[in-house]
Amino acid sequence: MRALLSCANLLIFFLTFAYVASFSQFYSFHPTGRLSLRKNESLNLFGGGSAFIPKNGADRDSQAIDAVKAALGNAKANLIECEFPVLEQLNKLGDGSLRSAKIAEEANLKFVAKLVKSLKPIPLIGPPLLLLSSSSSSKSFSTSVREVASKLGVGFLSLREGDISEKLDGKTVLVFVNPSSSTDYNLARKASSKTKTLLINGFAKNDKSVSGEAVMAYFLKPLTYNSQLIAYLIRKWPGSWQTIDANTKKLLLESDDRTILVPGTNTPDLRSSVRAAQKSFDQRAIDSRKQK
Repeated sequence: MRALLSCANLLIFFLTFAYVASFSQFYSFHPTGRLSLRKNESLNLFGGGSAFIPKNGADRDSQAIDAVKAALGNAKANLIECEFPVLEQLNKLGDGSLRSAKIAEEANLKFVAKLVKSLKPIPLIGPPLLLLSSSSSSKSFSTSVREVASKLGVGFLSLREGDISEKLDGKTVLVFVNPSSSTDYNLARKASSKTKTLLINGFAKNDKSVSGEAVMAYFLKPLTYNSQLIAYLIRKWPGSWQTIDANTKKLLLESDDRTILVPGTNTPDLRSSVRAAQKSFDQRAIDSRKQK
């Protein structure tokens, strides 16, 4: 019985130690006894690692969350983005219908919920978070984002209705859910000069939407040729950009930010990746004909 109690006490000690260690990442104690949030110049959230073609949506989400955590842990990464096909079928982008758009919105919210739970597994642990719905999002989607935020115990603000200036405290991590207007991107860029800012699967982007100073934490792009899926371009920060053959899973091309990004943006130029994937596809077709 004593041995059992000793084990229980030891377990409580380690759990308490882990709690305090995690808690101290985001809070500081003053001699006066006052407790305050640390500025989040560097959130020690771990993450990162090598990329691979995800087998399913769960694999993809796990990679994306790891990459976002790694980027949040970098003091110089203030504006952070992740961009990937959010539907369960990794090579599907949607057909443009209202039904498809609704499915994509729901999938995005599920990912955001996973991300929040990973950043804040317990309410008092992790950075303060504020979910932001787009200034151009529908009322129903904003309501859905609000409900997710309420359920997870984090803040919410609709950019259709509110001002984020009071949230730029260097402590709260802003999470833009599906930004889709120039207003959203301008606000995100300005906010990132004061506090950590995440862009989750934005669309309606142009060359001026997101600057080259932003970190693309996670990027997944299916590449097609002759209407066939032939490769993926993947970036899992802090790793390189990798073009991986969808059939053989071999690495076809490895690039860094300097060689792949469109100048002045954080968006990759796909041409080199597409050429490498086409070359691999054509060579495989030639080899197949020779064997016949």
